[in-house]
Formats: sequence, C-alpha cells, structure tokens
Amino acid sequence: MAIGWYVLHVYSGFENKIEKAIHIMLSTGELDANIVKDVKVPNESIVEIKDGKKCTQTRKFLPGYILVEMDLPDEDWKAPCSKIRQINGVTAFVGTPPNRKPQPLSGDEARVILQKTGEIRGEKSLRPSLSFKQGEQVKIIGGPFESFVGTIDEISPEKNKLKVMVGIFGRNAPVEVDFSQVEKV
Repeated sequence: MAIGWYVLHVYSGFENKIEKAIHIMLSTGELDANIVKDVKVPNESIVEIKDGKKCTQTRKFLPGYILVEMDLPDEDWKAPCSKIRQINGVTAFVGTPPNRKPQPLSGDEARVILQKTGEIRGEKSLRPSLSFKQGEQVKIIGGPFESFVGTIDEISPEKNKLKVMVGIFGRNAPVEVDFSQVEKV
C-alpha cells in the first residue's frame, strides 16, 4: 500500500457536490478513513481588472475532475473504489477501466497540481485573466506612465507583462507594464 493522489472524472459542475458526498461518506463510516485520506477540487485564483479595480476570483482549473488521496490496499481495493464510482455524477477513475486498480498520479504531477492550487508551498501566483490582444488600445492606470494611452505591441502571459507603445515627446516608445496596470479603452 502506498498513499497517492488519484484523479476522479466527474460531471462538470458536480465537483463540489461529489466532494461533499465523499466527506459525508467518510464521516458516516461508509468509506474507510484509513483508505480515503483527502478530497480536493483543484481551484486557482485569477485576477481580473474591472472598472479599474482589481478583482480576485476562484475558478476550477480542472473542471470535471477531483483529486482523491487514497491508500489503496493491493488486495481489497475494489470495495472503496466501487463505492466512490457509485456516487451520482462520478464517471470513473482517470486512465483505468472499472475492473482494474486505479493508478495514482506520479509525485511530480501531484506536486504541480497541488502547488498551483496553493495546497503545498510553491510558486502559486495569481493568474490574470488574459483578455488582451496585440494591436489593442489600452490606457495605463498605474505606474510612472499613468494616464498614457498606447497600443499593445507584445503580450507575455508567463510574466504577466505587456509591452505597450506610447507616444512620448512625439515618438512612440515601448513601455513594459503589468497586466494590472492597464485597462481597455
């Protein structure tokens, strides 16, 4: 037996209901707490700029999937897996037919997902809602070039930066700004 994170495929929109159902099954003793350790719906925080104000929202970044941490025994794994599969809205364990023992995520895959959700330490960052396009007009609302209007020249989503061409002293000059420092015109 080894503890691992298993991916459960569920109907999209049912993730929180199924997470709650598994927690109820654990609290009533229908599922063994020594086998099912934890249940998580992978969420991430996204920053959006609305009316010049920064808004943070939480969204599912793997809609239709739930992570279940289990310590499945080698011999009697069918009972807990079939109880979980019988929950309304659950389709299957990812990557495994119903008659075979589910396979857990590798350690690296689980770490990446849990870091992105903020469950374990890592590079969790607020991901901005990317709604900018190259050639689009924007107004700079923060920083030293506040109130300048320019055209988006480059978009760097991995750095959360834009290169905006603004008119300074009669010439176009590139200015690098954060996504949160601009708004659409």
